[in-house]
Amino acid sequence: MTQIHATALVDPAAEIHSSVSIGPYTVIGPHVKIGAGTTVGAHCVIEGRTTIGQDNRIFQFNSLGAIPQDKKYAGEPTELTIGDRNTIREFCTFNLGVPGAGGVTSVGHDNWIMAYTHIAHDCHVDNHTTLANNTTLAGHVHLADWVTVGGLTGIHQFVSVGAHAMVGFASAVSQDVPPFMLVDGNPLAVRGFNVVGLRRRGFTPERIAAVKQMHKLLYRQGLTLEQSRNGIQALASELPEAAADVDMMNRFLASATRGIAR
Repeated sequence: MTQIHATALVDPAAEIHSSVSIGPYTVIGPHVKIGAGTTVGAHCVIEGRTTIGQDNRIFQFNSLGAIPQDKKYAGEPTELTIGDRNTIREFCTFNLGVPGAGGVTSVGHDNWIMAYTHIAHDCHVDNHTTLANNTTLAGHVHLADWVTVGGLTGIHQFVSVGAHAMVGFASAVSQDVPPFMLVDGNPLAVRGFNVVGLRRRGFTPERIAAVKQMHKLLYRQGLTLEQSRNGIQALASELPEAAADVDMMNRFLASATRGIAR
């Protein structure tokens, strides 16, 4: 049986799996869908066209699916989607998307999202990320898999942060952060690459050596970005075990729209 506290207000049109738990004084709107095994704490508001997957743990005092903080928004039917097995701590705010930009804000699977995190309209947070307290994502931000963001960090609209990158405490991120890099500060600076994170995820010594070489080409040899990219491309044949990592870096650099942190 669905465990819905007597004080919760759940619209009859909402689609709530029978195994979902909903805490006291929580409000669930008519277009909300919540999958099996998810728990929602007390005093949450989940509204809009919000779809939440399975086995999420949503703590008290969260606002999910509210209209975007965008003056152009005029009530269009945009969405928020949240995948499976996410932990969402207290006082987080995730907004719907806006028309013209896909209209969907998305959070993937297995993310650890700490208190007071804001995920604005049309952001896309992939999988296995860790967002520490007071992480703030402006509109259209993309965080790839395994990104870690330190507390009190703000990320500018349209910025992309590549897979396995780590952003340190109290940083101001206004340019794209390439995969694997370790950055922090205001102004932002690249401090190295995320070797500890890569080891924890089982990267082989050969793959770590390739990432180290990519970091060197981008940041330690005084090369232009084009020269760096040419050098990185050559690594695919020199270190075939890391070919997928090299390809990911090259694709990221080719698609960067705000310039990269350098």
